[in-house]
Amino acid sequence: MKFRRLWGAFAVVIVASFAVLGYYGGEIYRQAPPIPDEVISASGERLFNGQDIRDGQNVWQSIGGQQLGSIWGHGAYVAPDWSADWLHRECLWLLERWAQREYQSSYLDLSDEQKAVLGARLRREMRTNTYDPVRRTLKLSNDRAEAVRAIARYYEALFGDAQEFPADVALVSDGGKSPPELRSAYAMPANTVRDGERMRKLNAFFFWTSWACAAERPAGVPEASAAETAGTERQPSRVTYTNNWPAESIIGNAPSGPIVVWSVISFVLLLAGIGALAWHHATLPHDDHEDQSLPASDPLLALQPTPSMRATLKYFWVVIALLLVQIGLGAVTAHYGVEGEGFYGIPLAQWLPYSVTRTWHTQLGIFWIATAWLATGLFIAPAVSGHEPKGQALGVNVLFVCLLLIVFGALFGTWYATRQRMDLTTNFWFGHQGYEYVDLGRFWQLFLLVGLFLWLGLMLRALWPALRQASEQRHLLALFIIASAAIALFYAAGLMWGRRTHLAMVEYWRWWVVHLWVEGFFEVFATVVIAFLFTRMGLLRTATATSAVLFSCTIFLFGGIIGTFHHLYFTGTPTPVLALGATFSALEVVPLVLIGFEAYENLTLTRVRPWVQAYKWPIYFFVAVAFWNLVGAGLFGFLINPPIALYYMQGLNTTPVHGHTALFGVYGMLGIGLTLFCLKGLASRNRWRTGPLAFAFWSINIGLALMVVLSLLPVGLMQTWASVERGLWYARSAEFLQTDLMNVLRWLRVVGDTIFAVGVLALGWFVAGLKTGWSLDRQYVESFHLENVAERPVAVG
Repeated sequence: MKFRRLWGAFAVVIVASFAVLGYYGGEIYRQAPPIPDEVISASGERLFNGQDIRDGQNVWQSIGGQQLGSIWGHGAYVAPDWSADWLHRECLWLLERWAQREYQSSYLDLSDEQKAVLGARLRREMRTNTYDPVRRTLKLSNDRAEAVRAIARYYEALFGDAQEFPADVALVSDGGKSPPELRSAYAMPANTVRDGERMRKLNAFFFWTSWACAAERPAGVPEASAAETAGTERQPSRVTYTNNWPAESIIGNAPSGPIVVWSVISFVLLLAGIGALAWHHATLPHDDHEDQSLPASDPLLALQPTPSMRATLKYFWVVIALLLVQIGLGAVTAHYGVEGEGFYGIPLAQWLPYSVTRTWHTQLGIFWIATAWLATGLFIAPAVSGHEPKGQALGVNVLFVCLLLIVFGALFGTWYATRQRMDLTTNFWFGHQGYEYVDLGRFWQLFLLVGLFLWLGLMLRALWPALRQASEQRHLLALFIIASAAIALFYAAGLMWGRRTHLAMVEYWRWWVVHLWVEGFFEVFATVVIAFLFTRMGLLRTATATSAVLFSCTIFLFGGIIGTFHHLYFTGTPTPVLALGATFSALEVVPLVLIGFEAYENLTLTRVRPWVQAYKWPIYFFVAVAFWNLVGAGLFGFLINPPIALYYMQGLNTTPVHGHTALFGVYGMLGIGLTLFCLKGLASRNRWRTGPLAFAFWSINIGLALMVVLSLLPVGLMQTWASVERGLWYARSAEFLQTDLMNVLRWLRVVGDTIFAVGVLALGWFVAGLKTGWSLDRQYVESFHLENVAERPVAVG
């Protein structure tokens, strides 16, 4: 068997990688921060119970969850990270209380010696793990219990509609700002939580997440020596449940030994991997495109779209419509970072708060990209097999209706949830799950999963006749089917958590969807689809494409599957997860260093024959995919992936730098390229007027680059500096983010956003012109009609 070794390596990588992922999933479950049955004070007063904490997690989800601030570093970036924020304010309150009681002075006015005494006491108070695993209770000192009640009052004022903070918590207010000022800075409407009982439970959840950031793990880690605990400069050898995250110097939260060591190892492995892959690439025979082996005319001119292929046209129209809406919502969401609750004076947050616009912005990105890829699969399957099963067009139309229902149902549910009119169970099923990229309610998740399996069924029945034939393309078809099946199957990971599942386990399964589904098997699917397109056009030999696809997918998944753990360094996971995530996320970057060769090869395809010029701009979008894969996924991805980098950068604007350039730059550009390829295939005899398309391509890419270079990256790097020097709480605080310089940098994003948005509008104009005719070369159409065909070609649609 010609490709036996490649298939063997592919299978071994998948089986071994998922074995590791599954085993450590069990370890995360076993070692997750415990949720106590009761949280009590030393005097026996009950503060919260376990049910309050779990219900509080559901309340947090219902107000937008990770779309309104973040927890353990995951979520949005305008409001604070609530776990780090609570932790810092609780520490300030305790230090001030002790200073007033023992020195009759404000903490800030104490001498360095007095501050050192109270600092050592605070570290013991916060880092000592007082959870009793037998009684399942967490006992707090009376002072700390009072601090918890005080910070709860602070949050009640912030999440409600108070105009002033209570006097006893005003000292922990951010820079002395009032609740309305902070709500504006955080893009939070008044009465974000309308019910007092819900607020009490939300406070219980916030306290528990901050407690996990400070309390040391009790088992499996050596005790701190007397020398380490005696001085104020040395840090304890134990780590907290979140591996000492966030950076908080006043309680000794600093990078641990494993964070530093595994970061160094990841750098070394990256260099070693780059060297090995470069050597492998240099030893391969390089086959230049030979003109005599390429078709003299466009093979797609002979393609006769089947009814099911023509039925995919409306999918691509929806792709462009959703993209336009997403861009508009992105502009509103970014503007909230400057104006808070308004949009150029319009009090838009009353109807569409930041948590909703950001939810819709991220969800629509997933929806339109996935729709483009699914529609491409439905278009290609009959073209590859030459077989149109009976009822295939009906199935394509039914799936289209299902996708529309899912999109509109999920968007309405996430909006209505933030009105706080659903009970928590209904919210879980139909409202806002609160987890970034998988925000839609469980009912809509199930509906989408059914839709994905319907899509898989349509793909299989169209491809099956070709798979049964002993042809050269059989291996490529098999990989195509595996990738298609993985897209349907791996979305099911989003169903692995329930309403009361521990947050550490939710994060584990959520990243199966976000990393493995979106960044993993969609990548495999896309690689195979592009190979099919180029082989169908005669630009690549099937055997060459098959070898290249199997090799590249194996290399990518080798680092990518276990590399999922780099998202889980600080989400209540044990140290081995940190080590594996650091190692394999570095290897995940290795294949991207040679992506420039792929870009160059795609670019040269536009020059091999004159007829290929008709596909120039779809191929250019594939070139952009290669560029942003290197820059967005490679450079900006590795910028934040090593543990020591992410320790200070998690939850800062360095993450959306990677998110925008990798998600839109790679998967968005690919979705656009696939859309254009399929639109061309639906009417291959038509010649396009590509002026608007050329303008769209350059505007979108230049706008995306300026968005990052002028705004997101400078803000993120300045936040990182602040995080290293003063802690994450400060880098995310209104005191830091609302300075004049930060506002200027956020306003500078308008430059890139505007150029980007104009490019998307030009793309929409071009696609609309395929229907109306203004994007077609009419003279060519009429000439072609007179010379070659009996029936006049018409505009697409």
